[in-house]
Amino acid sequence: MPELRTATDRYFQLTARGSTYSREIRGGIATFFAMSYIVVLNPLILAGADASGGSLGFERVAAVTALVAGLLTILMGAWAKYPFALATGLGVNAFVAITVATNPELTWPDMMGLVVLAGLTMLVLVLTGFRTAVFNAVPESLKTAIVVGIGLFIALIGLVNAGFVRRVPDVAQTTVPVGLGFEGVLLGWPTLVFVFGLILTIALVVRKVRGGILIGVIAATLLAVIIEAVANVGPSVGPDGSNPQGWSLVVPELPSGAWIGLPDLSLVGSVSVFGAFGSLGATAALLLTFTILLSIFFDAMGTMVGLANEAKLVDRQGNIPGVNRVLIVDALGAVAGGAGSVSSNQIYVESGAGIGEGARTGIANIVTGMLFLVAMFFTPLISLVPFEAVAPALVVVGFMMVSQVGRIDWQDWGIAIPAFLTFTLMPFTYSIANGLGAGFIAYVLVRTFQGRAKEIHPLMWAVAGAFVVFFGIGPIEQLLGVA
Repeated sequence: MPELRTATDRYFQLTARGSTYSREIRGGIATFFAMSYIVVLNPLILAGADASGGSLGFERVAAVTALVAGLLTILMGAWAKYPFALATGLGVNAFVAITVATNPELTWPDMMGLVVLAGLTMLVLVLTGFRTAVFNAVPESLKTAIVVGIGLFIALIGLVNAGFVRRVPDVAQTTVPVGLGFEGVLLGWPTLVFVFGLILTIALVVRKVRGGILIGVIAATLLAVIIEAVANVGPSVGPDGSNPQGWSLVVPELPSGAWIGLPDLSLVGSVSVFGAFGSLGATAALLLTFTILLSIFFDAMGTMVGLANEAKLVDRQGNIPGVNRVLIVDALGAVAGGAGSVSSNQIYVESGAGIGEGARTGIANIVTGMLFLVAMFFTPLISLVPFEAVAPALVVVGFMMVSQVGRIDWQDWGIAIPAFLTFTLMPFTYSIANGLGAGFIAYVLVRTFQGRAKEIHPLMWAVAGAFVVFFGIGPIEQLLGVA
């Protein structure tokens, strides 16, 4: 056994990265808790009917979501050796669902075929070295801005998921897009759970208590379960209308029926790789594939940079050792997600919760992945952990990442302006890719305005051009008559 532990230590570089087995296990559990909502949320997004009346089905999507996330997360940990967990990407799955809903000719297998094609294209870009070259071409201060932007994004996700920050309804006749709580007032037991969890987590982290973030999640979950059992709060949106004092999506109550059951994996392989070319035409299908490709290409790169910097797993040049393996697994995530009909899988920003607990190696990912695989059989229990219990961890991790803002050279406006656009647009547009695109385009433009165009790496020109197409995809489709 000692020999096995030593071999495992060497393989995962456990000691070299300053971690321990207990930290990795805690980190893996924390990441799973932070991400587990996707098993419930993804079916809600994807389970609608397509033009032919076909439906993916809630239970089937939930089961395959957990399966694909578990396998890919374990692969990332066991082969790439990084604590970057994967699951269905929220931006991509929403785009996929909207596209299917608004295109009467498109079926779910057709759409998932485009996701597979985007993943295969990205895999080719990785294997040819292009994606790694793009990553290395990004200036150091822009990489820091990506970290800060993801920190702000994570914090906003936590605050919105907890209902602490909410969108102001359009009927309110106000120019303020978001506000505190409901109509400027903090209401309900779920908000109390969030505030309790946030205060407890901050106290534990400040006191440097081992497992502070995980303890905060568990304690807030227990409080939520007790409150729901006594007060019967219910969901925020139910059959009788809106309930601003309810839980956000996940109601923390023990399942009334069976806690365990065999998962339905019949969606695996239900995909038509080139079906969309027949139903939509080659031009429209290629544009959709390109849009999906750009989103997963840069979302993952930004997330990876932010998490690696937070975990201090970058070298002196700001690069990630062995990044090619990380990128290959991420590309396979799109292929596997499309083949499983659950949309593209990608690296999750919520992995920061595990990193905040001390996770530094792939061991944490193996723990997270195993928990996802177990979740296939215990889908009812996934709904035990409400957003309000996980949100405090995301807010605290967001603070940790934003604290790196001082590393940006604010005296050089050629970097400062693109950096500012990068880390503000990520949370403001709820998209990592949008922030990256604005930052990259601004970097090329401002450096050119400064008369320093020669300093711009050729790949940065190419990426900026690609993002111009990405942002202009709507007008381009209209011009080509495929909108």
